[in-house]
Amino acid sequence: MSTLFILDIIGTFVFAVSGVAAAVERKFDLFGTIILAFVTAVGGGTLRDVLLGAKPVSWMNSDLHILVILCAIPVAFFFSKMLRKLRKTFLLFDTIGIGLFTILGIEKALSMGMSPIVSIMMGVVSAVFGGIIRDVLSNEVPFIFRKEIYAFACVSGAIIYLTLLQFNMAVDIAMIISVVVVIAIRLLAMRYAWSIPFVPYANRKK
Repeated sequence: MSTLFILDIIGTFVFAVSGVAAAVERKFDLFGTIILAFVTAVGGGTLRDVLLGAKPVSWMNSDLHILVILCAIPVAFFFSKMLRKLRKTFLLFDTIGIGLFTILGIEKALSMGMSPIVSIMMGVVSAVFGGIIRDVLSNEVPFIFRKEIYAFACVSGAIIYLTLLQFNMAVDIAMIISVVVVIAIRLLAMRYAWSIPFVPYANRKK
């Protein structure tokens, strides 16, 4: 069992849980919760594979991803009171998800012969677009469109991952280090309220 496969399964699970947490907070019914869990878990990977021309998209290759999502739903419901009370719990699952999916997206793009820049872009797409769909369906402003450090953490981890590979570090170790970097940057940004400066439009003279 490869490290990439393990990251994929863990990432699918934690993103599904973050989708359920958002559904619980918005008091969705069971069907709405399943939909939100599903699109959060596979939305980014699906868009990535469509852009890369990978057919079929990764989660369609087996039923395992669907089963993982279905398992995440009752687990999240079991801890629904905690998720409802502790918004930081939801943010933690989301943070873990973007760390894992950033590296998964990069590896998928590299395996298809994409350039480093395109691979970084695909890593970010994998990491953030499931959350964007989740937030839009939940009537929330997606994290990536706020001042909070979100996509920047993904890009930082992606660059570190590619740099470590250039220095011939073992792929599994590079993956783990890069995932930790993404998670650490995001958690520190939340803890200390780091944000990307907002640059307003200059006032135009009439």
